[in-house]
Amino acid sequence: MAQVSTALEIDVRSKVFPAVAKRGENCVLQNINLQIAPKSFVVLTGPSGCGKSTLLNIVAGLDEDFDGSIRFQSPDARRGYIFQSPRLLPWRTIEENILLALPDGDPRRANVSAMLDRVGLTEAANAYPERVSLGMQRRASLARGFILEPDILLMDEPFVSLDDPTAQDLRKLLIDLYSRRPTTILFVTHDRAEAVMLATRILRMDCGSASIVQDEAVRLGPEDRSDRSKVQAEQARIFSDQ
Repeated sequence: MAQVSTALEIDVRSKVFPAVAKRGENCVLQNINLQIAPKSFVVLTGPSGCGKSTLLNIVAGLDEDFDGSIRFQSPDARRGYIFQSPRLLPWRTIEENILLALPDGDPRRANVSAMLDRVGLTEAANAYPERVSLGMQRRASLARGFILEPDILLMDEPFVSLDDPTAQDLRKLLIDLYSRRPTTILFVTHDRAEAVMLATRILRMDCGSASIVQDEAVRLGPEDRSDRSKVQAEQARIFSDQ
Protein backbone atom coordinates (compact mmCIF):
# COMPACT_ATOMS: atom_id res chain seq x y z
CA MET A 1 0.00 0.00 0.00
CA ALA A 2 1.47 3.33 -1.04
CA GLN A 3 1.91 5.99 1.63
CA VAL A 4 -0.20 9.13 1.41
CA SER A 5 0.60 12.64 2.63
CA THR A 6 -2.59 12.91 4.69
CA ALA A 7 -3.46 10.77 7.72
CA LEU A 8 -6.37 9.25 5.86
CA GLU A 9 -7.85 9.30 2.36
CA ILE A 10 -11.44 8.13 1.92
CA ASP A 11 -12.77 7.35 -1.54
CA VAL A 12 -16.18 5.67 -1.42
CA ARG A 13 -17.76 5.71 -4.84
CA SER A 14 -20.73 3.73 -3.59
CA LYS A 15 -21.94 1.54 -0.76
CA VAL A 16 -25.13 -0.38 -1.49
CA PHE A 17 -27.16 -2.53 0.85
CA PRO A 18 -28.84 -5.33 -1.13
CA ALA A 19 -32.58 -5.74 -1.53
CA VAL A 20 -34.31 -7.50 1.36
CA ALA A 21 -37.85 -8.95 1.03
CA LYS A 22 -40.00 -6.21 -0.54
CA ARG A 23 -37.43 -3.51 0.11
CA GLY A 24 -35.23 -2.62 -2.84
CA GLU A 25 -31.49 -2.12 -2.69
CA ASN A 26 -30.35 1.00 -0.86
CA CYS A 27 -27.39 3.14 -1.91
CA VAL A 28 -26.43 4.53 1.51
CA LEU A 29 -23.16 6.21 0.44
CA GLN A 30 -21.94 7.63 -2.85
CA ASN A 31 -19.29 9.99 -4.22
CA ILE A 32 -17.49 10.52 -0.90
CA ASN A 33 -13.93 11.68 -1.41
CA LEU A 34 -12.15 13.06 1.64
CA GLN A 35 -8.64 13.84 2.81
CA ILE A 36 -8.23 13.90 6.58
CA ALA A 37 -5.28 15.86 7.99
CA PRO A 38 -3.06 14.28 10.65
CA LYS A 39 -4.19 14.90 14.25
CA SER A 40 -7.40 16.63 13.16
CA PHE A 41 -10.67 16.06 15.01
CA VAL A 42 -13.26 15.43 12.30
CA VAL A 43 -16.94 15.02 13.19
CA LEU A 44 -19.49 13.34 10.94
CA THR A 45 -22.97 14.60 11.69
CA GLY A 46 -26.40 14.27 10.13
CA PRO A 47 -29.77 12.60 10.71
CA SER A 48 -30.15 8.97 11.72
CA GLY A 49 -29.83 6.59 8.79
CA CYS A 50 -27.71 8.90 6.61
CA GLY A 51 -24.71 6.54 6.59
CA LYS A 52 -22.45 7.99 9.29
CA SER A 53 -21.81 4.71 11.11
CA THR A 54 -21.58 2.82 7.82
CA LEU A 55 -18.77 5.12 6.70
CA LEU A 56 -17.02 4.68 10.05
CA ASN A 57 -17.22 0.88 9.72
CA ILE A 58 -15.71 1.10 6.23
CA VAL A 59 -12.77 3.15 7.54
CA ALA A 60 -12.36 0.67 10.42
CA GLY A 61 -12.15 -2.23 7.98
CA LEU A 62 -15.28 -3.84 9.44
CA ASP A 63 -17.15 -3.45 6.13
CA GLU A 64 -15.19 -4.21 2.96
CA ASP A 65 -18.21 -4.59 0.68
CA PHE A 66 -18.07 -1.20 -1.07
CA ASP A 67 -16.77 0.36 -4.27
CA GLY A 68 -13.76 2.53 -3.50
CA SER A 69 -10.66 2.60 -1.32
CA ILE A 70 -9.38 3.67 2.10
CA ARG A 71 -5.72 4.67 2.39
CA PHE A 72 -3.71 5.50 5.49
CA GLN A 73 -0.51 7.50 5.85
CA SER A 74 1.23 4.35 7.05
CA PRO A 75 0.36 0.79 6.02
CA ASP A 76 0.61 -0.29 9.67
CA ALA A 77 -1.45 2.59 11.10
CA ARG A 78 -3.03 1.61 14.41
CA ARG A 79 -6.80 2.00 14.45
CA GLY A 80 -8.84 2.28 17.63
CA TYR A 81 -12.65 2.08 17.74
CA ILE A 82 -14.91 3.36 20.53
CA PHE A 83 -18.48 2.15 20.00
CA GLN A 84 -21.85 3.45 21.20
CA SER A 85 -21.85 0.72 23.83
CA PRO A 86 -18.80 0.57 26.13
CA ARG A 87 -18.40 -3.14 25.25
CA LEU A 88 -16.69 -4.05 28.51
CA LEU A 89 -16.35 -7.73 29.38
CA PRO A 90 -18.45 -8.29 32.53
CA TRP A 91 -16.10 -10.91 33.97
CA ARG A 92 -13.08 -8.59 33.87
CA THR A 93 -12.38 -5.59 36.09
CA ILE A 94 -12.25 -2.03 34.77
CA GLU A 95 -8.43 -2.16 34.73
CA GLU A 96 -8.41 -5.54 32.99
CA ASN A 97 -10.83 -4.27 30.36
CA ILE A 98 -8.54 -1.33 29.58
CA LEU A 99 -5.53 -3.63 29.33
CA LEU A 100 -7.35 -5.79 26.77
CA ALA A 101 -6.35 -3.23 24.13
CA LEU A 102 -2.69 -4.19 24.57
CA PRO A 103 -0.96 -7.57 24.18
CA ASP A 104 1.06 -9.11 27.00
CA GLY A 105 4.51 -7.58 27.19
CA ASP A 106 3.51 -4.33 25.50
CA PRO A 107 5.40 -1.48 27.24
CA ARG A 108 2.28 0.71 27.11
CA ARG A 109 0.70 -1.54 29.74
CA ALA A 110 2.85 0.32 32.26
CA ASN A 111 0.74 3.42 31.55
CA VAL A 112 -2.52 1.96 32.83
CA SER A 113 -2.28 3.45 36.34
CA ALA A 114 -1.69 6.94 34.95
CA MET A 115 -4.55 6.48 32.48
CA LEU A 116 -6.93 5.33 35.22
CA ASP A 117 -6.04 8.44 37.19
CA ARG A 118 -6.48 10.68 34.16
CA VAL A 119 -10.02 9.43 33.51
CA GLY A 120 -10.99 9.39 37.20
CA LEU A 121 -11.21 5.62 37.62
CA THR A 122 -8.39 4.85 40.05
CA GLU A 123 -10.77 3.89 42.85
CA ALA A 124 -12.85 1.77 40.46
CA ALA A 125 -9.89 -0.08 38.91
CA ASN A 126 -10.78 -3.40 40.56
CA ALA A 127 -14.54 -3.07 40.16
CA TYR A 128 -16.53 -5.03 37.59
CA PRO A 129 -18.49 -3.10 34.94
CA GLU A 130 -21.90 -3.93 36.43
CA ARG A 131 -20.81 -2.29 39.69
CA VAL A 132 -20.12 1.14 38.16
CA SER A 133 -22.31 3.69 36.39
CA LEU A 134 -22.72 3.93 32.63
CA GLY A 135 -20.75 7.18 32.72
CA MET A 136 -17.84 5.38 34.40
CA GLN A 137 -18.07 2.57 31.85
CA ARG A 138 -17.78 5.20 29.12
CA ARG A 139 -14.70 6.61 30.86
CA ALA A 140 -13.17 3.13 30.77
CA SER A 141 -13.98 2.91 27.07
CA LEU A 142 -12.19 6.22 26.44
CA ALA A 143 -9.19 5.02 28.44
CA ARG A 144 -9.03 1.80 26.44
CA GLY A 145 -9.16 3.76 23.20
CA PHE A 146 -6.38 6.18 24.12
CA ILE A 147 -4.02 3.76 25.90
CA LEU A 148 -3.55 2.06 22.53
CA GLU A 149 -2.00 5.33 21.29
CA PRO A 150 -3.80 4.90 17.94
CA ASP A 151 -2.91 6.74 14.76
CA ILE A 152 -6.63 6.85 13.89
CA LEU A 153 -9.34 6.80 16.56
CA LEU A 154 -12.90 6.10 15.37
CA MET A 155 -15.75 7.02 17.71
CA ASP A 156 -19.40 6.15 17.05
CA GLU A 157 -21.69 8.29 19.25
CA PRO A 158 -19.80 7.32 22.43
CA PHE A 159 -21.83 9.66 24.68
CA VAL A 160 -25.31 8.79 23.45
CA SER A 161 -28.03 8.03 26.05
CA LEU A 162 -26.21 9.86 28.84
CA ASP A 163 -27.73 12.71 30.84
CA ASP A 164 -26.46 16.15 29.84
CA PRO A 165 -24.10 16.78 32.79
CA THR A 166 -22.45 13.35 32.42
CA ALA A 167 -22.12 13.73 28.66
CA GLN A 168 -20.63 17.20 29.08
CA ASP A 169 -18.08 15.92 31.60
CA LEU A 170 -17.06 13.18 29.17
CA ARG A 171 -16.71 15.65 26.29
CA LYS A 172 -14.36 17.72 28.45
CA LEU A 173 -12.44 14.56 29.33
CA LEU A 174 -12.15 13.67 25.65
CA ILE A 175 -10.80 17.15 24.85
CA ASP A 176 -8.24 16.74 27.65
CA LEU A 177 -7.12 13.30 26.42
CA TYR A 178 -6.89 14.57 22.85
CA SER A 179 -4.86 17.63 23.88
CA ARG A 180 -2.43 15.47 25.89
CA ARG A 181 -1.96 12.93 23.11
CA PRO A 182 -3.23 14.34 19.78
CA THR A 183 -4.29 11.78 17.22
CA THR A 184 -6.52 11.74 14.15
CA ILE A 185 -10.14 11.33 15.29
CA LEU A 186 -13.20 10.53 13.19
CA PHE A 187 -16.24 11.02 15.45
CA VAL A 188 -19.91 10.33 14.66
CA THR A 189 -22.75 12.24 16.32
CA HIS A 190 -26.19 13.63 15.51
CA ASP A 191 -25.78 16.24 18.29
CA ARG A 192 -24.78 19.51 16.62
CA ALA A 193 -23.68 21.24 19.81
CA GLU A 194 -21.45 18.26 20.59
CA ALA A 195 -20.03 18.40 17.06
CA VAL A 196 -19.11 22.08 17.40
CA MET A 197 -17.65 21.67 20.89
CA LEU A 198 -15.32 18.86 19.82
CA ALA A 199 -14.46 19.24 16.15
CA THR A 200 -11.80 21.06 14.23
CA ARG A 201 -13.80 20.14 11.09
CA ILE A 202 -17.43 19.13 10.60
CA LEU A 203 -18.71 16.98 7.74
CA ARG A 204 -22.49 17.05 7.42
CA MET A 205 -24.22 14.14 5.71
CA ASP A 206 -27.71 13.92 4.27
CA CYS A 207 -30.00 10.95 3.68
CA GLY A 208 -31.22 12.22 0.32
CA SER A 209 -27.82 12.58 -1.33
CA ALA A 210 -26.03 9.74 0.50
CA SER A 211 -22.99 12.00 0.51
CA ILE A 212 -21.28 14.94 2.21
CA VAL A 213 -23.36 18.11 1.82
CA GLN A 214 -21.22 20.43 3.97
CA ASP A 215 -17.54 20.54 4.90
CA GLU A 216 -16.82 23.26 7.46
CA ALA A 217 -13.88 24.23 9.66
CA VAL A 218 -14.81 25.06 13.26
CA ARG A 219 -13.61 28.54 14.30
CA LEU A 220 -13.18 27.95 18.01
CA GLY A 221 -9.98 27.95 20.03
CA PRO A 222 -9.40 25.51 22.90
CA GLU A 223 -10.54 28.04 25.49
CA ASP A 224 -13.79 28.74 23.60
CA ARG A 225 -15.08 25.17 23.66
CA SER A 226 -16.25 25.34 27.26
CA ASP A 227 -18.09 28.63 26.62
CA ARG A 228 -21.69 27.67 25.89
CA SER A 229 -22.54 31.00 24.24
CA LYS A 230 -19.59 30.74 21.83
CA VAL A 231 -20.45 27.14 20.99
CA GLN A 232 -24.06 28.16 20.30
CA ALA A 233 -22.95 31.06 18.08
CA GLU A 234 -20.65 28.79 16.07
CA GLN A 235 -23.39 26.19 15.81
CA ALA A 236 -25.75 28.84 14.39
CA ARG A 237 -23.11 29.88 11.86
CA ILE A 238 -22.33 26.37 10.63
CA PHE A 239 -25.94 25.16 10.51
CA SER A 240 -27.47 28.46 9.39
CA ASP A 241 -29.52 26.76 6.67
CA GLN A 242 -31.33 24.47 9.09
